[in-house]
Amino acid sequence: MAGAEVGAGILFVLRECRIGQRTFPQGLKPTNIYGSVGTTEVVPCYKAEALGLLRRRFSADYASPCGYRVTKSAIDANSCSEFHMERDYAHKMVRFTVLASGSKGNSSIVSSVSATGGSTRILVDAGLSCRELFRRMAVAGEDPKTLDAILITHEHADHVNGLPVTARKLGIPVYFTEATHRAWVRQVTPQRRITYAEWAEEHKKQKLAAEERVLDPVCGPVAPESAELEEAVCEAKAPVSDAARLPAVNYFRAGEAFQIGEIAVSPFTIPHDAADPVGFVFSAEGVRLAVATDLGYMPPNVQSQLRRCDLMLLESNHDLEMLRDGPYPWQVKQRVLSRVGHLSNDATAQYLEQTYDGAATYLILAHLSESNNLPELARIAAERALVSKPSLLANRLLLASQHEPLAPICF
Repeated sequence: MAGAEVGAGILFVLRECRIGQRTFPQGLKPTNIYGSVGTTEVVPCYKAEALGLLRRRFSADYASPCGYRVTKSAIDANSCSEFHMERDYAHKMVRFTVLASGSKGNSSIVSSVSATGGSTRILVDAGLSCRELFRRMAVAGEDPKTLDAILITHEHADHVNGLPVTARKLGIPVYFTEATHRAWVRQVTPQRRITYAEWAEEHKKQKLAAEERVLDPVCGPVAPESAELEEAVCEAKAPVSDAARLPAVNYFRAGEAFQIGEIAVSPFTIPHDAADPVGFVFSAEGVRLAVATDLGYMPPNVQSQLRRCDLMLLESNHDLEMLRDGPYPWQVKQRVLSRVGHLSNDATAQYLEQTYDGAATYLILAHLSESNNLPELARIAAERALVSKPSLLANRLLLASQHEPLAPICF
């Protein structure tokens, strides 16, 4: 299958396998079509003219060295949306799926499957209800029962709404920093608030009850140890809320890498108004995936962590003018704009233009505000930043959605 015409098709296949250079035959332009149907990935392809060239040369399915297969049915199709590749899942694979991203809930899945049969799947944040998480996993082709662990970036509600129910239903461990776990437990545990007068009255009753237990009128004085034991028994019988109960809790520290199955996890500190917020870099099968959302600015440590990544999930939360003119109270606007708030479209674009190393094949803009941003504004800001560097034009720019999962991305 040599020749100028067929060569264009082969180069396209090799580019998807991360081999060779991306070139286009004269007169043909690339289109941006993404999506998935079951285990079939829909990838960017040429316009219908390219399909005509391929149709004349391909007489059977073509399998690439990396396990992709270009189907003859796709070549026979008349539209680019049906031109796709099917991956041989026996090969090593790293997969990233954004289930939701936004102020109403955030959650993603990182998975690694090797040729030896080993697999690890991690849920990053659980900001949706358990029912909704499972529904979106089904849509994205993910099986909740195969999850091995849950990682939490920080304790804000849009990242932990479905955490306790999901963890208990699946019986899997949850990984926090210690400060984040303690903050989350306080957040979900019901607290009773009383006035000073109520506290004084309750304290008086407890003191009288303790004296009555120690000076029993029938049996005489009771040993202090017996009184303490009786009190402990009473406390044990008192109902305890299970809102914070989890199957297992594991602590990690920002800056200290650890391993979950076949996936290496490198947590790093991010500037946000939470107890101990972190971002993550996941490494598996030679692929690096970064998750960096909910940060007020891009400090040097975050910029360093985002180097040499094959995929980045990066915040582009708000448009500055929309936020200033938007419906939020002034105090909330100040919080969002602060150095422990959220990245604006302009701040993200500045990072992409000035610091980004261009290594990522996929760049996903995430945590877009529904009140103070528009997808096109975020996209245009990022595209303008990337256009200034011709070497970065091969980057795939995607936008994560609040209401539906993004098509799984495989390496």
